[in-house]
Amino acid sequence: MGPQNLPAALREVRERMARAAAAAGRSAQSVTLLAVGKAQPPELLAAAADLGLEHFGESYLQEGLEKIAALQRRCLTWHFIGRVQSNKTRPIAESFAWVHAVDRLKVAERLSAQRPLEAPPLNVCLQVNVAGEASKGGVAPAEVAALVAAVGRLPRIALRGLMCIPPEESDVARQRAWFARLRALQDEANAAGAGLDTLSMGMSGDFEAAIQEGATIVRLGAALFGARPG
Repeated sequence: MGPQNLPAALREVRERMARAAAAAGRSAQSVTLLAVGKAQPPELLAAAADLGLEHFGESYLQEGLEKIAALQRRCLTWHFIGRVQSNKTRPIAESFAWVHAVDRLKVAERLSAQRPLEAPPLNVCLQVNVAGEASKGGVAPAEVAALVAAVGRLPRIALRGLMCIPPEESDVARQRAWFARLRALQDEANAAGAGLDTLSMGMSGDFEAAIQEGATIVRLGAALFGARPG
């Protein structure tokens, strides 16, 4: 997809988000659209920023750093949404505003220690492996409470909420069931005093179901930009 197709794609996505939010009795403004730019050129992200998008997600560190540099004159918020390797935490802590896939205390401790003192606290979501899939990262649901408590005590970190990548489902009821599981885990953490306000859940194939179950950030790539370049 080129920049010329982006306005229509963005308009359709925003309309779908608004309908899903309304169906759940929520305002469209309660959901942040995170544009996932993995494998897309910086020019396309610049075109998206021209259309009013402010939040951009990257899964690969080097690619993300290059785009942050290319678009540094724009006032954008960068989210690292890929698997966080402990030997790459420093550039993540230095360059991104959000990290969505923390699933180990060691990684959170490194991000905390390496966040620059002059920067605001690093916004963090804990990734939960809601279906126990061996192919995906994430903490087990039974271990969420302990990790929330530990990460919540770290300096330079603002623990914001939970994130998941559930199994791909075509049935909306099944999609909603996975997202409801994550929301329930957040409710449990908040009942214990965690104060979490973010549910990062929902991608191009299931974001409407996620919004109906309480998503506050949806991570969209293909729905905005089309298929990734080969």
